[in-house]
Amino acid sequence: MEGNRFIAFIKPYSLYFAWIVSLIATGGSLYLSEVMHYEPCRLCWFQRIFMYPEVILLGIASYKNDRKIIPYAMTLSAIGGCISIYHYAEQKIPALANALPCKVGIPCNFDYLNWFGFITIPLLALIAFIFIIAFLLMGRTEAQQ
Repeated sequence: MEGNRFIAFIKPYSLYFAWIVSLIATGGSLYLSEVMHYEPCRLCWFQRIFMYPEVILLGIASYKNDRKIIPYAMTLSAIGGCISIYHYAEQKIPALANALPCKVGIPCNFDYLNWFGFITIPLLALIAFIFIIAFLLMGRTEAQQ
């Protein structure tokens, strides 16, 4: 019963919440690369490719309350999330890093952040993609379900 009330509360604002998550994730990645001077690896760039457009798409959709964007934004987040999962696995499972090593720039298994021994940049990206998907799922209309 409490879950239904929570979803009913979130539903009208779900596009805004998804947009805010994308803003925070994009701002965080730009802060790490432009202020902290952490050079993004190849997989980080791919994750950015799927996160950055969501700031614009979800921002416009939020302003217009256009829920037709939900399947498209969920697709971007799902693909970006899959890349994040692989990237995180490559950081935490050494055999994966050896199987397909990055040959240019920063190695993809390099950890700039490693809070508490498991929180890394790809995990933070994955969490952002999951939150976006969750908010978009809560915001779907009856016709989209």
